[in-house]
Formats: sequence, C-alpha cells, structure tokens
Amino acid sequence: MAKEYTPDLQIDFGEDGEKLLPVVTQDCNTKDVLILSFVNKKAFEETRKSGFATYWSRSRNELWKKGLTSGDMLKIKELRINCEQNSLLYLVEPQGKGACHAKKPDSNPYSSCYYRKINDDNSLTVLEK
Repeated sequence: MAKEYTPDLQIDFGEDGEKLLPVVTQDCNTKDVLILSFVNKKAFEETRKSGFATYWSRSRNELWKKGLTSGDMLKIKELRINCEQNSLLYLVEPQGKGACHAKKPDSNPYSSCYYRKINDDNSLTVLEK
C-alpha cells in the first residue's frame, strides 16, 4: 500500500537513522509557525519519549532539546506527518517566554523565529516588538 494511504507509520530515516527530515513546529493555540528544524531517528524518538520537541542541530551536529538551556521548552500536543511521510508537523504548547534563540531589545526571546517581514526594497521589518 502506498505511504499516502497506509494507516501505518513508515518514516524512512535511512539505514543508519541519520537521514534528516524537516519539521514545522507550530503553536497549537495561535497556529503561528515557530520553528523549521530537522529530526533524525534519534531526535524523533526522543520527542515521542519525552513529550518535548527535540531536534537534530545541523550546526552543532548533536541532539537539541529545544529550551533545555533557556527554559523555553515546547511541549508536544500532537504529531502529524505529511502524505509522503517525509516531513513532520509538531503542534506544541510553548512553556517559556518564546521559541526563538534571537532576543528582543528587552532580552526576551521572540515568540517565533519568523519575526521579520521582507519588504519590497529587501529591507526587513520586525513584526514583534
């Protein structure tokens, strides 16, 4: 049966479990997109086990449990998968002050990593004050 129609989870993380899949992380209440990250098999399994969003950090090449250091954790409310089973959607409830590692002038994190708008002249406007 094709992945689009099977009732079974058939994620392909590769033979070694290191293949990365994109994950859109969305606030379950506001529906704001908070983060676009990646998971390998280990990160996905840790997310399911712990109940908190865990990713694979491509820049640090290590498991990254969002908020473990900052306290801005993302509690999993629902996990979804796309039709081809090659990307994920995490619906989360933010547990801290924000989801982004970038800080506002008041030193609080932005609630989403998508806090700037691209203008026609290629300048950026911060949407969240």
